[in-house]
Amino acid sequence: MDWHGIAVFAIAYALVVISPGPGLASFVGQILGHGIKAAPAQALGIYAGDLVWYTLAATGLAALANTFAGVFMVMKWLGAAYLLYLAYKMWRSTPHRLDAVADRGPMSHWNLFVSSLMVTLSNPKAIVFYLAVLPAIVDLRHLTIGDYSIGIALIAVILFTILGVYAVAAHAARGFFRSPHAMKMLNRVSGSAIAGAAVVIAARS
Repeated sequence: MDWHGIAVFAIAYALVVISPGPGLASFVGQILGHGIKAAPAQALGIYAGDLVWYTLAATGLAALANTFAGVFMVMKWLGAAYLLYLAYKMWRSTPHRLDAVADRGPMSHWNLFVSSLMVTLSNPKAIVFYLAVLPAIVDLRHLTIGDYSIGIALIAVILFTILGVYAVAAHAARGFFRSPHAMKMLNRVSGSAIAGAAVVIAARS
């Protein structure tokens, strides 16, 4: 993976992480209910789920890439189309406030980890990124152990940085995430960024 590939991977992944979705909504909601102490276990659960999808893409898809190059071209266009659809939904959706979790009782870090892992493994945004978008921006046919390790490190740095920002913001300014107007602005900014990523992916050979 050269520096250009690293940059494209980092930007695309950051856009996916920063955009609103079920995983981020759950992450912020738990912090609104339990405070910032709920962040580490959730972040680790999301990271574990991402590693599962990343490993599947890097191993299973790499083996298929040489034989089914045409399939990967179709997946690239489907991934770009899905991102455009996601961006459209963000622009058109009615904003909703993010509420705290209803149960403010004893917090289990293990339960937070497992729930975040399950949300990530079933999150369509994560599935599309790793199984459709990733093959369009990383040459899986020539992916080495070193490239795979770079991806693991990038995912960790980007994910924990962005989630850390969200955690601090949710803990310090809880009213922001409970404002429909603020969520509308966040949806539109994220939607525009995702639409731009879809165009770049579609144009990439």
